[in-house]
Amino acid sequence: MTQNCPPCLVSLASVTKRFAGLVANDAVDMDVRAGEIHALLGENGAGKSTLMNVLTGIYQPDGGQIFIDGKAVRFASAAQAIAAGIGMVHQHFKLIPAFTVAENIHLGWAETPRRVSRGLMESRTRALAAKFGLDVRPGAVVGDLSAGEQQRVEILRTLSRGARVLILDEPTAVLTPDESAVLLRSLRNYAAAGAAIVFISHKLDEVLAVADRITVLRAGQRVASLLASDCDESELARLMVGHDVVPRHARSGGWTPGRVVLELRGVTARNDRGLPALRNVDLAVHAGEILAVAGVAGNGQRELTEVLTGMRPASRGQVRLDGRVMRADPAAFLAGGVGHIPEDRLKSGLAPSMSVADNAVMREYSRPPLAHGPVFSPRAAAALAGRIVTDAHVAVPNMRAPVRNLSGGNQQRLVARREMRVASRVLVAAYPTRGLDIGAIGTMLRYISHMRNSGVAVVLVSEDLEEVLQIADRVAVFFAGRLMAIFPSDEADSEKIGLLMGGRLA
Repeated sequence: MTQNCPPCLVSLASVTKRFAGLVANDAVDMDVRAGEIHALLGENGAGKSTLMNVLTGIYQPDGGQIFIDGKAVRFASAAQAIAAGIGMVHQHFKLIPAFTVAENIHLGWAETPRRVSRGLMESRTRALAAKFGLDVRPGAVVGDLSAGEQQRVEILRTLSRGARVLILDEPTAVLTPDESAVLLRSLRNYAAAGAAIVFISHKLDEVLAVADRITVLRAGQRVASLLASDCDESELARLMVGHDVVPRHARSGGWTPGRVVLELRGVTARNDRGLPALRNVDLAVHAGEILAVAGVAGNGQRELTEVLTGMRPASRGQVRLDGRVMRADPAAFLAGGVGHIPEDRLKSGLAPSMSVADNAVMREYSRPPLAHGPVFSPRAAAALAGRIVTDAHVAVPNMRAPVRNLSGGNQQRLVARREMRVASRVLVAAYPTRGLDIGAIGTMLRYISHMRNSGVAVVLVSEDLEEVLQIADRVAVFFAGRLMAIFPSDEADSEKIGLLMGGRLA
């Protein structure tokens, strides 16, 4: 790239952004060139999303300049950035679940005809999908789509507005491996046509596979910009965290089963649309074990975790906690010492408009020292919230700020630490490392291993087979809501698990 260098579509020069005394971006420089995929790396809270929010007009910079095609610009709104060809797909999609794909594509779009029928919207959407190589179903209701399908709709919506620079914030965090591979191929084709992509991710293997260049932020400052071909995962991890990264915490040896703490007996359950999601599942989780649940997303994992935590009733069969038959009552499971890190932290784990402090302590409102009978202590709640935030290493300038203002990784750490506090008997953790940087992943897995070693029964839902094989004592594989097999992890390998995930007996 040193000779015949493609033109810069975007240049950030000494961009600085502060929040209430916290410097989120400190004089950051970054160039994005036509025809390239430029990865932006950094720990949770390093300033990646903030920098891109400045570029897209959501935030106003406190210093520095933005250049588009060599001309200085200052976007007063996201609409101005979109008009200049800068589009961003955020971690949490901005779609309307009750609308169809075609309706979401056309909503708020200047090129939507004043009088447009459903058929015309769907035909226009099909033409756009063909143009950009994105497989969508124009007439489908967005709320019925998988995360991968919704993401394609979000990307298509952004591209339809004429984006020449596409910013993707953690685009594969909620995708299956197959969906991720399809997305990465589409991105490469899009960049090859002369556009540019900024790819924010914590998955270093994906970054090295798809990126041309990489910029690394640490504590709000740029620490490196380099060619992807000149580095490896270890070097990138070291640049992100400032030191060598300790390997993921592996199991210490063979597994000795404790007593059964949580059990499903012949459980069948339905999903939100009333269709079968779990089919006659028998499963026992023991004290002092990590039972990993493997499977392609959408094969009953979410319903399984909700049944195990009292959020979803079983239509048939029994759920037993310490031998007691349980009804679908989350409060009863909480009282029984069951913590839950949900699959969707914003929908099920947090109250987005409430403060960081309130979200940190919401599972302990009725317990001492926060409450003594009907008397609630705000001072004790504030003190506990501070301890949880500190223990979780959550970067937050103001405890009273809405929790939705935190980065996805900081939200995940807050939920995880809160739930680990209440999980005296069982921790049900659905994708707990999703959206975390490499250093935070290691910390999370060490916390989970510590809970197992202290006698807690852990159910770990994961799509990362390396993670499963390193940390789990047993592996349960699900396909189409059925438990295909369960075996000690010493007897498992990626090929065996992969076959079972695809519905074939290994």
